[in-house]
Amino acid sequence: MLDPRKLHLLRELSRRGTIAAVAEAVTFTPSAVSQQLSALEREAGVRLLERTGRTVSLTAAGHVLVEHAHAVLEQLERASAALAAARGGPCGPLRIGAFPTAARVLLPPALTALTGAHPGLVPMVSEIDPADVSAALRAGELDVALVHEYDFVPPPADASIETEPLFREAMYLTVRASVAAARDDAWITNKPGTLCHAMTIRACQAAGFEPDVRHHVDDFDTVLAFAAAGQGVALVPRLAATAPPPGVRLTRLPLARRTLAAFRRGNGDHPAIRAAVTAFHTAVPHLPLDDSA
Repeated sequence: MLDPRKLHLLRELSRRGTIAAVAEAVTFTPSAVSQQLSALEREAGVRLLERTGRTVSLTAAGHVLVEHAHAVLEQLERASAALAAARGGPCGPLRIGAFPTAARVLLPPALTALTGAHPGLVPMVSEIDPADVSAALRAGELDVALVHEYDFVPPPADASIETEPLFREAMYLTVRASVAAARDDAWITNKPGTLCHAMTIRACQAAGFEPDVRHHVDDFDTVLAFAAAGQGVALVPRLAATAPPPGVRLTRLPLARRTLAAFRRGNGDHPAIRAAVTAFHTAVPHLPLDDSA
């Protein structure tokens, strides 16, 4: 019988690429991860890993088993959700991840609605970049999260994660009337590795140039303050531009950011997850969004 916990480690190895990265993600030692994967090979009766020095890669059989691991772990999530529903209404801790704009604008009314409808739930919120959400959900560090995706930046594929759309908002450019008009300007972007940074770079590339990035700033209020101080131009989403500082002109662009709820595949019907997503939807009509975004 194959052990689901070992299947989880194999799936993580397929995504992270090294034993050390898997160990860090699951808070095991590298030797413990290696031992568990060796035990999984014995249970499977076939080689799953190809070891060359310190490098480890999946064999063809390993890749086949990872595909089955997705299905097995999804069914276990469905079983957990069904048992939770059988126990009654949602209760207990609910770990919610959110990027800063959503945490500031969407979560306060959503949490009010959630705890009002389900007083037995204990929401626990952590700010997290959407690029890190999949790993946190798979590791069980989060139960549900608010993530975003941009035009020009397709969401990363992860067969273990499901998403549900919540809302769409327009993107705005500070100072200039178009991205092309900002070709010779200094730019302010989020840190490299974030979806926001990738969106800015690709929007500029689509306009035919590489941006001169001078500042890497994650907080959009600070981005707008820099723009007001003449330190560069930036792309900002609607919810981050509700009260721009004096002197900052904003031009709406034909670009958008979409916010979604994310959770482990198979776990969407868990009473606590469904209650949270319902609360997110309840809060959306109260957001200052453009009607035609």
